[in-house]
Amino acid sequence: MAKKKQKKADKKAEKAAKKSAKKAQKAAAASAAKAQESATAGATRTRRAATSSAAKTRQSATAGATRTRRAATANVKKAQHAATAKRTIAHLPEKTRTALGKQGAAVAQRRRTGAASPKTRAELYEIAKRRDLPGRSRMGRDELAKALGEK
Repeated sequence: MAKKKQKKADKKAEKAAKKSAKKAQKAAAASAAKAQESATAGATRTRRAATSSAAKTRQSATAGATRTRRAATANVKKAQHAATAKRTIAHLPEKTRTALGKQGAAVAQRRRTGAASPKTRAELYEIAKRRDLPGRSRMGRDELAKALGEK
């Protein structure tokens, strides 16, 4: 008889332990859910703050870029006006003026006809850059043309 009573008591204890474990498991799950919810809310707040900060930074960067662009435009206009007023090309040596005129006429001709040559220094420099020509930044238009085999 004692064995039966012992078995019954063991079963009761086992049931109670299972019940207790289930309760603990539910409590842990609820606690984890609460913690996750709290973390999510915190992350959302952090994300909002970061987004707001990034927007402010972008806004100030855009304003800075706008100011820089305006200043550059104003400087270009001033330089153009000064060049017109001082007639800087007219004060250059005759040989240089003639060369500039010939080069400008050649470029205009090329643009009208769509021919491949002669090219401006900027165009030749771009080709030299693509071909990775060493010393290209120190070369003039004629030197670039010669190095590229354009003339």
